[in-house]
Amino acid sequence: MEESERPTHVRPRHRMIDRVAAILEAVARSDGLSLTEIARKVEAPVSSVQGLVNGLVASGYLDERARTYRLGVAPYFLNLLAGRGAVNRIVHDDLVELHAETDSTTVVLGVAVGPDVVYIDHRSTDPRTEYLAKRFFRRSLIRTSTGWVLLADWEQRDLWAYLETLAPDDEERIHQFLARLEEIRETGVAMLPGAAEDAEIDGISVPVWERGRVVAAVGVVGPREVLLPRQDEIVAALHEHSARWHARD
Repeated sequence: MEESERPTHVRPRHRMIDRVAAILEAVARSDGLSLTEIARKVEAPVSSVQGLVNGLVASGYLDERARTYRLGVAPYFLNLLAGRGAVNRIVHDDLVELHAETDSTTVVLGVAVGPDVVYIDHRSTDPRTEYLAKRFFRRSLIRTSTGWVLLADWEQRDLWAYLETLAPDDEERIHQFLARLEEIRETGVAMLPGAAEDAEIDGISVPVWERGRVVAAVGVVGPREVLLPRQDEIVAALHEHSARWHARD
């Protein structure tokens, strides 16, 4: 990346906020954790975590029973205040219908969570991708077609700052993404971005717009050799379904 292209104001991370977010996610992924288990999950001393955990309990973001911490009601309350979930235009049946029409192994609905993409819903006949989706595993935005669609809507300073955090083994993916960035923005499609010659699983994705911004991406995912000869057919199906979703109130 040329020096002139670097952002002049990079959005900084905050160590305490990162730790609070890590605590909440660790607890949300569990059936309950002790203070010691939380500290181990976030790789921090118990003494550093205890005050944060107490504050999260006091504010309703965590709940404590018998020295076991679970997610409290405050996160749900925020969604009630906002009057929406993460994605409102798409329901599970939409993914089922698209899966059947494209005769694909997997259809996913992905959202950006920090520097990663997480599949919050899916329809799949492939145990590998189904496992990733069911466990809500994080995947790098730069390594998936859903991630490329989401990144294409980011403001420049945030996009540049994210790209600069990536490891050297993602350099080729960065160059490929930047070369196709304007195309993704113009067409609304991120198509088969697998950077490696031996990429086994790839995808074709489109954005989901709500309130004037991209809130999610829907992707048809499967073996590259299966998707490649059918890419025009899959893109047409994605555009058709996307038009239906965005026609909804």
